[in-house]
Amino acid sequence: MSRERTRPHVVVLHGALDTSRPDEADTVIEAGQVAAALERLGAVAEIVATGLDLTAIERLALGKPAAVFNLVETLDGDARLGHLVPAVLAVRGLRYTGSGTSGLLVTTDKLLAKRMMASAGLPTPAFWPAAEARKATGTVIVKSVWEDASIGIDRHSVVAGGEADRLIRARHRQFGGDWFAESFVDGREFNVSVIDGPKGPEVLPLAEIHFHDYPQDRPKIVDYEAKWIEGSFAFDNTPRCFLKSGSDEPLARKIRALALAAYELFGLSGYARIDFRIDAAGNPFIIEANANPGIAHDSGFVAAATEAGMDYDRLIARIVMAAGLRNIGKIPSVRHLVAA
Repeated sequence: MSRERTRPHVVVLHGALDTSRPDEADTVIEAGQVAAALERLGAVAEIVATGLDLTAIERLALGKPAAVFNLVETLDGDARLGHLVPAVLAVRGLRYTGSGTSGLLVTTDKLLAKRMMASAGLPTPAFWPAAEARKATGTVIVKSVWEDASIGIDRHSVVAGGEADRLIRARHRQFGGDWFAESFVDGREFNVSVIDGPKGPEVLPLAEIHFHDYPQDRPKIVDYEAKWIEGSFAFDNTPRCFLKSGSDEPLARKIRALALAAYELFGLSGYARIDFRIDAAGNPFIIEANANPGIAHDSGFVAAATEAGMDYDRLIARIVMAAGLRNIGKIPSVRHLVAA
């Protein structure tokens, strides 16, 4: 039997069809990087794109791949549909990476996620759906219920509560979809990466976003510009730094515990990112959870893995192993490192 026939076939599946959007274009780059890592690990990697017509999944199922590396965030550009993909993969009996249908659905629907956190006693800022926006008080930030990647969030998204209803209507006219208002926590911001390990989910080093030289009239938020518009003020002035041990250790312990609690609450698996804001009194609030976050080379998740001493191939290996695929030729050679 040839070596090619003994190499497991892994499909890298994504839904980025509109590459004019920076966030969608980034997904295509990410798929190529994941596929290259899988090849280095001994797999035969195939990249497949899918839209709302899920026949692409039906076709790949006929090939009986060893696993599907699921990078689908949207279908036809709509984040409300991304959770359908793991459902179809599961029905077709295909092993896949990352969270399943329920984990994706409850975290993509930010209002549902916030209701679940509030019911479970996890700290999350107050919020007002569009129908209740006139009741909003204090300073709020207006967000999409479904979209991630900071779509629709800019320097004008933070307003007085009395302006929430007007801004929600304006965002709906501009972008479509559903919007809500959330009490704005004016303080530090942390992105917390969680990955499944041999003994359960583990928290990677805590990343804090710094806001350098922000004028007083500009809110300190990671908006669309900060994430995607290279060379812009926000992009260049929001560096990521990792929290070191010291005076912040009590806060770090709280954040780690809350991140793991959210991971369990939402039934996440494989890997995820939990975002926090810290108020002036040092209290952490969970802003949102991101199942299957971006893992391109320049992503925050990869930066956290690197800070933990895990290179890109080891990270991809660990995600694949969490999905139950353990027979990739080169993965056994790194298993002892993963378990360390």
